[in-house]
Amino acid sequence: MATSEFWQRVSASVSSSPELAAGPAGNPMRGTPPTGKLWMILDVFTTFGAAILATLYEMHTGPLAGARGFWHGTLIHGRSRGILLALLFGFIVTLIVISRRLNLYTPTKLTTYLNEQRLSVQACFTAGLLLTGTLYLVHAEDIPRSIVLITLVIVTVSLSLRRLLYRLLLYQRFEKGLGMRNVLIVGTGPEAHALRHHLESIRHLGYRFRGFIDFPGVGHSSRFMGSSGDVVGTLETMFEHARQHFVDEIFFTTPCERGVVQDALEQARVHGVDLRLVPDMYNGLSWSSPIEYIGLFPTIPLHRGHVPEIGMLLKRGLDLVFSSLVLLLLSPVLLVIAIAVRLDSPGPIFYASDRIGKKGLVFRCFKFRTMVRDAEMRRSDVMHMNERDGVLFKISNDPRITRLGRWMRKYSIDEIPQFLNVLRGDMSVVGPRPPLASEVKEYKLSHLRRLDVTPGITGLWQVQSRQDPSFDSYISQDVAYIENWSIFLDIKIIIRTIGVVFSGTGS
Repeated sequence: MATSEFWQRVSASVSSSPELAAGPAGNPMRGTPPTGKLWMILDVFTTFGAAILATLYEMHTGPLAGARGFWHGTLIHGRSRGILLALLFGFIVTLIVISRRLNLYTPTKLTTYLNEQRLSVQACFTAGLLLTGTLYLVHAEDIPRSIVLITLVIVTVSLSLRRLLYRLLLYQRFEKGLGMRNVLIVGTGPEAHALRHHLESIRHLGYRFRGFIDFPGVGHSSRFMGSSGDVVGTLETMFEHARQHFVDEIFFTTPCERGVVQDALEQARVHGVDLRLVPDMYNGLSWSSPIEYIGLFPTIPLHRGHVPEIGMLLKRGLDLVFSSLVLLLLSPVLLVIAIAVRLDSPGPIFYASDRIGKKGLVFRCFKFRTMVRDAEMRRSDVMHMNERDGVLFKISNDPRITRLGRWMRKYSIDEIPQFLNVLRGDMSVVGPRPPLASEVKEYKLSHLRRLDVTPGITGLWQVQSRQDPSFDSYISQDVAYIENWSIFLDIKIIIRTIGVVFSGTGS
């Protein structure tokens, strides 16, 4: 089938069935993405948990007594000790191998819900058959078959339910515009527009179209020229626009020389942008690469940026636990401060302003009000007093600050409500400070690097260079944090922030 005919068929299929979201699932992945490795670890814990629950249920006893009796009785003194552990380990390995073969560790958007559920049951059923067959061959009569069957049922239900809940939560985030991947499409022909229509029609694929990249020397169909305003640049400026629009992936849909794609691949590795192309357009370029379906579109992933999935999961867990504890423990203090703010000066208790978050998303940032009610209207009157350079704005003795506000700023108490932003997912405990839109408008292209991550309440700059007025120092500290991030660095910054708060060096 000719390439143009394929794209036309895809476009027509989407128009007639907008809910169709996945193509063939029979192409095995020869590499496991970071998210897949996390799923593997969860499968291991799920299987062990299922085996423990099945044992406790069969023995009709409590968790502690049952586990102790099972270990000292059946496992220690019985012949089944080594066999049972070996079989459980073998079942886990078999389940992971089969799941990987069935593409259950690929990104969720690459398959439909029903297909994923079918494959989950198939993987558990196949691994279960191999387990029961092995039990028969080794003549392990002293291992209760009821425990084996209950374990298989719990594993099957747990894995299917977990994947369903994850998919529903993911779709919910996509509907809110959160967690979506920004894409550029190279080419402006019918195939490029068909791909754009496909990505925008099927919302739960999780892609947000950011523009076309014009490829010179390729003819365009006249019926697509009306959307030329969506062309944001050329191959020469492609990665500048990728930086400006926080692009995660670039799709090549236009046939071009092999060297052009190789140059783009090298640049993609430098900028940390994923690169995909349509396989039948580049014969011989990536014969050894797997094919992934984005909806109905077959693509070859040439480059994937490294994402520390487990580390980010730990970071989010730290955010939730730490923020919840702070708000819970300080709730009486927060009530007293809220009353004091109301009594100190006319105006609302909280101050909410629009801030720019990860990938340029706008969110409402909350603080206790520390200034007079008309502070924003009087901003132009005090601009000449600014003590920072570049786009930063800071005045030590700002006349707009209230008496209580000056004290709250000294000990950073005004920022405690931002832990609500952390619980909502708009912010993290540690990260670059969220800038105002007026500040971002003055950013250079390289400054946008600090918007690649979720903004934080505190950060490296706050604990190392808080009194430094230099904007370059402000940016360099944020970039250093992003490039050297680890969960241990976050913990270190939190500990140092506590010292900074109690020392009263805020302003």
